[in-house]
Amino acid sequence: MDQFLKEKTPSWISRSMIQKAIKEGKVKVNGQIKKPSYKLKEGEIVEVDLPEKPQEATVQPEEIELKVLYEDRDIVVIDKPRDMIVHPVPSKLSGTLVNALLNHCKDLQGVGGKLRPGIVHRLDKETSGVIVVAKNDFAHQSLSKQFKDRKVKKTYILLVKGRVKKDEGVVDLPLARHPVLRIKMAVVETGKEAITEYRVLKRFDDVATLVLAFPKTGRTHQIRVHMKSLGHPIMGDKIYGKPKEDEIFGIKRQMLHALKLGFFHPRTGEWMEFVSPLPEDFKEAIRKIHEYVRERS
Repeated sequence: MDQFLKEKTPSWISRSMIQKAIKEGKVKVNGQIKKPSYKLKEGEIVEVDLPEKPQEATVQPEEIELKVLYEDRDIVVIDKPRDMIVHPVPSKLSGTLVNALLNHCKDLQGVGGKLRPGIVHRLDKETSGVIVVAKNDFAHQSLSKQFKDRKVKKTYILLVKGRVKKDEGVVDLPLARHPVLRIKMAVVETGKEAITEYRVLKRFDDVATLVLAFPKTGRTHQIRVHMKSLGHPIMGDKIYGKPKEDEIFGIKRQMLHALKLGFFHPRTGEWMEFVSPLPEDFKEAIRKIHEYVRERS
């Protein structure tokens, strides 16, 4: 019955909405309530009471301060602060980078969709640093292809728990959605290819390690999951780490920062690189960890 209704109802109505309506008794066959798996017979009359089509979400420009590293008619490069979501979602339509960009860029076209105009890659809410946005379809296609072809050079700096033994290494483990906890990603044999190179910058005894990461692919939570797979989750990570333990160093978010981004300009073909200075909270965490290790010794 649920399959039949999915075929006969408007495309915006999902199968889960239909199943919910059936469970709530809003679907009747010949006046009687049936299970979703009920097999319909020819000639039966199906009555269904479904919700009205929701209004399409719209995103409004908002006067939010942005740190612009570069801008021209094709692209804008932003130094994204921590705790800012890149693009709106149905549950949060304001306070995002896109809201700020719509106010800042009067020539930002709607490529990428109404909720994600110009967005070609993302940073997690708590991740700070460099992000590039396409202002038109020409730039969007070029940048998207560069990301897909792995021509974009991405450098992140991160603080992880414990002492990373190797000075450098490569994590090559496929990733997919966690089979149970859907907000998480996990190493899954049948997942998508994910490769992260890393290099140790400084070790703080056995307490923490400052690391540079160079992701060659762009999977969701890639660096976070890969570092956890090494036994060194990113400090302050609320999903993959133990953030409560890191609060003694004043850490209130995941210590992951998009330090540098390099790509070819969509129109000129010129190689461009942009750097975001280490945020104050990141530097303060390093200072406190250093003091803790010194006092302990």
